[in-house]
Amino acid sequence: MVFKILIVDDDPDMVEASRIVLEREGYSVESAPSLEEGLIKLAESEPDLLILDVMMAEPDDGLRFARKARRDGFTLPILMLTSVNRALGLQIGMDEEMVPVDEFLEKPVDPATLVEKVRWLLEERGEAL
Repeated sequence: MVFKILIVDDDPDMVEASRIVLEREGYSVESAPSLEEGLIKLAESEPDLLILDVMMAEPDDGLRFARKARRDGFTLPILMLTSVNRALGLQIGMDEEMVPVDEFLEKPVDPATLVEKVRWLLEERGEAL
């Protein structure tokens, strides 16, 4: 089975770097540059994993996206990529209601760490459910 990943991030370089790394590992990758386009792709493509940037057009777009996806009944794992903690000194963490994601990774993301986290969320975590 080929797992499908949707990356929602407005940074084309980050998206392309992630795509290259993940496709090399055998994953199918789609992307969207905004909250609005991401929600459309989420509904249309039914991915197995969602990778979200926290800050896009608005500082909380990724958080809003995650909450909307959960409210709409999507249960797929969500990996949040952020530079907010480091850049602004904020500490964003998982919270079932406000930040309903499964894992966080700090940007810039090391390719091996990204693959390891994606593999865990899709394969090992999926088997445990």
